[in-house]
Amino acid sequence: MGISVWQLLIILLIVALLFGTKRLRGLGSDLGGAIKGFRRAVGSDEQPGEKS
Repeated sequence: MGISVWQLLIILLIVALLFGTKRLRGLGSDLGGAIKGFRRAVGSDEQPGEKS
């Protein structure tokens, strides 16, 4: 009872039509930058030479 591939493609098409590809591309790059910043901040908490 999950989402099939065709349903997912239709949802993505509707979202692209509503928001436009430029806005979606901008949101994606902003999200990627936020994740990179978060990883950098989490990684800086470790002491040099320490590995998990």
